[in-house]
Amino acid sequence: MTPTTRTEGCIRFVLNGEPVEFAVRPDTTALDLIRNHAGLKGTKEGCAEGDCGACTVLLRRGDGPRRAANACIMTAAQLDGTELTTVEGLKHDGALTPLQEAMASNGSSQCGFCTPGIVMALTGLVENDPDPAEEAIHDALAGNLCRCTGYRPIVEAAKSAAKAGLPAPSAASLPPRQEEVAIGGSVLHQPRTLADLAALRARYPDAVILAGGTDLGVARADYHSDWHRIISTAQVAELRAVTETDDGWTFGAAVTWEEVLQAVRDDWPSLATLIRRFGSTQIRAMGTVGGNIGTASPIGDGPPALIALGADITLASAAGSRTIKLEDFFLDYRKTELRSDEVIASVTVPRPKPGEEFRVYKLSKRYDQDISTVCGAFWLAMEDGKVAACRFAYGGMAAIPKRAKASENSILGRPLESDSVEEAIARLADDFTPLSDWRGSADYRMKTAGALLRRLSHDLAGETVEVMAL
Repeated sequence: MTPTTRTEGCIRFVLNGEPVEFAVRPDTTALDLIRNHAGLKGTKEGCAEGDCGACTVLLRRGDGPRRAANACIMTAAQLDGTELTTVEGLKHDGALTPLQEAMASNGSSQCGFCTPGIVMALTGLVENDPDPAEEAIHDALAGNLCRCTGYRPIVEAAKSAAKAGLPAPSAASLPPRQEEVAIGGSVLHQPRTLADLAALRARYPDAVILAGGTDLGVARADYHSDWHRIISTAQVAELRAVTETDDGWTFGAAVTWEEVLQAVRDDWPSLATLIRRFGSTQIRAMGTVGGNIGTASPIGDGPPALIALGADITLASAAGSRTIKLEDFFLDYRKTELRSDEVIASVTVPRPKPGEEFRVYKLSKRYDQDISTVCGAFWLAMEDGKVAACRFAYGGMAAIPKRAKASENSILGRPLESDSVEEAIARLADDFTPLSDWRGSADYRMKTAGALLRRLSHDLAGETVEVMAL
């Protein structure tokens, strides 16, 4: 592999331990760069949507660890100033790693197409968790599909590699992120402060704001549109910050879902379970909390949960910032309060207080890494056995993620018992008029929305309820 000669206008990063430069448009997919420009064919294209994991690579940014990520929905813009490792770069002193040896020797690989991605995902796991529990191994594999072997020998290979230990990766010096890269009619801006980001947003209101790219990257993977100007949020210090207080957390908009998961998993375990379900380790390593909100999808899983928790969102422009309730951010289908000169700066999530309960349930065709048919999130404050305050928020039931205020009002001041719950379920018809699509009919959605509320009452009563595909 021979990197491009140094010129003005190159994407610069470390590839398999060596500094490289490529004169490719910033909106080129990382998978395209790896296979067709770097000539490394171990990284495969399967779905081109970040679902199958065949394109998994390891990415290191700044001082952080290497994390598994999907190359198919990542762009060259996101590689500048990073360290990228493909399956070809795993060999240590010319030898296969214990994980690669285990995958090759115990029947973990048959056709081999998915194997490089699985090896990369499990390498990312064991490097960050040298003694992973079986649940962690399954979580790491949730973003990788294999149609040949079944997963038992793959899990065994992961356990074997963890016992043997993996060689410590050498951390190469990263090239500095460039503030601007212009190649082939595509311009990448990489501001470092919120003020610089806001100024660029005001100057180029039609530019693509690139955070994790896990949504935007799907369309880009098919090259349906070109990104002529990109403003990346990855280097904006304020947007990468996590501020923790006794009252809660403020997550900068460019904080990844993996970082959110690590922060909230003990205080809000139900939210942590949701995060694990709607994003594989590869997606969580790249996808950001601000990006998930900013796409304004009515079936996005983050907003219903954050709305039910009472989250605030801060929007910033060159003129200043303003903070509103997240539930007021969404106006209509894919329409929000965000003005053309504004960016999402942060999201603030409160900690639980005594007497508060929170549950979030997701109904989808597949348990892991699938789009919701209905997502229901429920926060309640109980006093003397009665509902003193509550927020019920749903996704997939309207053109926006939305609170069920009629249902909430019907249950306030009452115990969470059969009669009050059934009345709250009946009032959902006053809150929503869902649509039918290939994921579910309007009638199905209304019935399952009620079933999720009914499940809440059973959960809080300590009763076990078997619910398929939830």
